Amino acid sequence: MTPESWPRRPCPETSGPRYDAEITEPRQLRTVRDGLRSWLPAVAPDGKADDALLDELLLAVDELASNGLRHGGGPVRIRAAPTAHGLLLDVSDGDPHRGPEPAVGRDPSLGGMGLHMVAHLSSVRGWEVCGDRKHVWACLHAR
Repeated sequence: MTPESWPRRPCPETSGPRYDAEITEPRQLRTVRDGLRSWLPAVAPDGKADDALLDELLLAVDELASNGLRHGGGPVRIRAAPTAHGLLLDVSDGDPHRGPEPAVGRDPSLGGMGLHMVAHLSSVRGWEVCGDRKHVWACLHAR
């Protein structure tokens, strides 16, 4: 994976109710996961959460939000919203000067593979700067 795997480009358009949260430490991710578990069925066309999509969303939020806390500075803001083809996950942090940097040439046992995992789960991804915040985003497809 190269930096081009996370190109600088704007977030796609969203529609419908959003999920929003803000965290300042990793232990708050549990509350975010619980909130997403409740939110996803509410935006599903049939009122039922797609279990595979929920698993992917929870993994992606863990990876992107923990990266934001570790490398970008808090608070980290998390937004999920429906798109025409699935879900947008947008995680922003306080470092607008550095984009996501996928690990290259690193032994996977040393960690740092979160961006690779999210890239594998997403159909399209990117990052942008809005004001003083960096937004790292990924679109996950509903089945």
